Amino acid sequence: MPQVVSIQFQPVTKLYYFDPGPLTDLLPGEWVIVETARGRELAQVVIPAKEVDEKDLEGPLKRVLRRASKYDRDQKTYWSQQAQAAEDYCQQKANEHGLDMKVVRCTYSYNGERLTVEFVAEHRVDFRALVRDLARHFSTRIEMRQIGVRDQAKLIGGFGRCGRTLCCASFLREFHSVSIRMAKNQNIPLSSSDISGVCGRLMCSLAYENDMYTRARKHLPKVGQKVMTPDGPGAVRYLNVLLGKVTVYLEKGTQKEFLANDLSLIGDPNRTFAAPG
Repeated sequence: MPQVVSIQFQPVTKLYYFDPGPLTDLLPGEWVIVETARGRELAQVVIPAKEVDEKDLEGPLKRVLRRASKYDRDQKTYWSQQAQAAEDYCQQKANEHGLDMKVVRCTYSYNGERLTVEFVAEHRVDFRALVRDLARHFSTRIEMRQIGVRDQAKLIGGFGRCGRTLCCASFLREFHSVSIRMAKNQNIPLSSSDISGVCGRLMCSLAYENDMYTRARKHLPKVGQKVMTPDGPGAVRYLNVLLGKVTVYLEKGTQKEFLANDLSLIGDPNRTFAAPG
């Protein structure tokens, strides 16, 4: 099986497999120079060399060329310091061109050969004239990259409703699909203030416990289902999925909470339910 090393180009971003070649002793945190489709890049090792199945590889592996030198790291530091001034200038020129866009971040390649401008915009932006001005001013290759509001929140950072640093900025390397069904599955109120993050989209955390709720619900009756309880027949009104409790509106006009274990399905008395876990 091929050996790979996992690296990142920016903190808390997607991990990529690279062929370590003879550098199988690379350790997490080490800086390396790698070959990419956009040229040579400075990257950081996250997971040391390990064997993987070939079916887990998306294509031919690029090589780790060498360990980064102090000069490489000093270059990265220097160009990182120039990025804020570049961001301010890019936004100024975008305004002059009348472009409805917000520059979120500018990033130089470690050796200053390329400047990547990441921006958000509601619509497609014709930035050809802007790129010409920027290339003339910075005397380097310009790459424009339109990003979404979730990416913007990840880059800027901040704090969520829980009071902790945003998940996307602290540990989530990739965004995953989040749907309103996940909130319904967990009995979370569907008001936008309860289920939306600072980016205005559904909170990533809705997906964290969704699989557990889905498995637990398989052992519980559905809301509206007719069930037989120790106090007589009734209809399910509410589920406490974590505790395995079911609130039932009884035919005699009262409402009561039962453990799922105490219920059976009307019409199928052999179908009983069980509390999760």
